[in-house]
Amino acid sequence: MEAAEDRARSHVSASAGHDARVLAFLLPQFHPIPENDAWWGAGFTEWRNVVQARPLFRGHHQPQLPADLGFYDLRLPDTRAAQAGLARAHGIHGFVWHHYWFGGRRLLERPFDEVLSSGQPDFPFCLCWANEPWSRRWDGREQDVLMAQAYSPEDDLAHARWLADACADPRYIRIDGRPLLLVYRATLLPEPKRTADIWRSELTRLGVAEPFLCRVESYFPEEYSDPALIGFDAAVEFPPHWAATAVGVKLRRSRPWWWSRRLRLTASAFGTHHIYDYESVAQASATRLAPAYRRFPGVTPGWDNTARKDQGATVLIRSTPEKYEGWLRTALDRGESFVFVNAWNEWAEGCHLEPDLHWGHAYLEATARAVGLRAAASVRASC
Repeated sequence: MEAAEDRARSHVSASAGHDARVLAFLLPQFHPIPENDAWWGAGFTEWRNVVQARPLFRGHHQPQLPADLGFYDLRLPDTRAAQAGLARAHGIHGFVWHHYWFGGRRLLERPFDEVLSSGQPDFPFCLCWANEPWSRRWDGREQDVLMAQAYSPEDDLAHARWLADACADPRYIRIDGRPLLLVYRATLLPEPKRTADIWRSELTRLGVAEPFLCRVESYFPEEYSDPALIGFDAAVEFPPHWAATAVGVKLRRSRPWWWSRRLRLTASAFGTHHIYDYESVAQASATRLAPAYRRFPGVTPGWDNTARKDQGATVLIRSTPEKYEGWLRTALDRGESFVFVNAWNEWAEGCHLEPDLHWGHAYLEATARAVGLRAAASVRASC
């Protein structure tokens, strides 16, 4: 795979660009586990949702199907190496792996554990603790809890000791020498300051250095406040979840639309789902006032989770690589050290930089242009 990565690198050249580096969230839900077999059926992975998606209105880009990497299995080292090769070739500095810890029990852990133990691929990474309880929210039954969280000082300590091994890896992404660690729902922690203090103390004691802790600003309004109030260092934008409150009225919600719908002249999806214009979301993000605290900017190439939800999905329409590139350039110009992209491979949420059959490498090439790289029209990381 090293030869493939060398070939990919040979297709790009650095130019005067931005100091900020791009990090992309990576979902590990692309291999079967016993728990998902029990909850969703034998052999379940995210691909099952992806292939069931259907277009709901004219111009609706569904299903979104993978191109270069195919319907991969993240247990395969070749797949992980190919992902890193594609990302590196297009100016992405590292991956933010979603990490699932439930009172000492980890789920979807195998791909990351193998990355850690094997030392391959040689590509930077950090972790985001996705600390929500698992429920059937994907299919509209949010109260049906499948895996609950259990917080305690003892668990904070055990978690810190596990995190220390990951954070000590030379590939782990750091800020001023401190390992970067994100928490998706910081306000779900019963005592976030206690958790932060325990983690800082234990990782320092173990010789790793205290972590640089970031809360994630996503859909939940309670996550939008000064991270220092809960003992954290900074925040990370995670669009487009905030679009529901930051962008305004959904598309097709005017009085003429209601009459059109009653006359069955427009698609019912505009009534059963939350549909927004991508450019309006990007512009709203680009013009947000900077908070008094440190916040890393985030962008997304798109969003469409109708593959997961029959009702109440959020859809951003009319996304193009050029519009995404403009948003990313604006984020890179904010002067922060990192910009976060949601996401590398959220296929069932219509949110991915990995090549698909519709756009090919276009979003990756837009990323490369934004960070100051010239990508070849077709850079393929093969094994």
